[in-house]
Amino acid sequence: MIFTKTALQGATLIDIERREDARGFFARTYCEREFAAHGLPARMVQTNMSLTRHAGTLRGMHYQASPHSEDKLVRCAHGAIWDAIVDIRPESPTYCKWIGVELSEANGRMLLVPKGFAHGFVTLTDDVMVVYQVSEFYAPDASLGARHDDPAFGIEWPVPIRSMSDKDAGWPDFVRKDGLR
Repeated sequence: MIFTKTALQGATLIDIERREDARGFFARTYCEREFAAHGLPARMVQTNMSLTRHAGTLRGMHYQASPHSEDKLVRCAHGAIWDAIVDIRPESPTYCKWIGVELSEANGRMLLVPKGFAHGFVTLTDDVMVVYQVSEFYAPDASLGARHDDPAFGIEWPVPIRSMSDKDAGWPDFVRKDGLR
């Protein structure tokens, strides 16, 4: 695996190294030793999967509150997404900054989303399968979110948002530590 730090403190892109032959390819998508050697979370306790039927569907921006905050290793197993993360750690030098990356079946790229980040994505194709490994067990009472179009972040989504859940549409404004919105 090839590990590349992003502009957001703690967030890392991970590219697979394909071993190809006439049959196809083989690649590792997780190795506890390699993650630990790069200072990344090595303990993953749960694997989740989502299927999204239509392009232009948004899921997010989600996070779990402390003490249930979770690191996420996100990859797109089928189709393509544009994945967005926002650093919402008040003490971080990249507080309220965001990045977006394309994760797809074709590129095999993964994104390590650290604890204290909001995470969401928009589907770029139909029938998208996303797989998440997470470092903490899901705690429904700690599940929070922010609007995808929250002015506190100013995320520039690459395609029009055509669909999202009522829950995701109804998240309140994110209140920054400096009180700005």
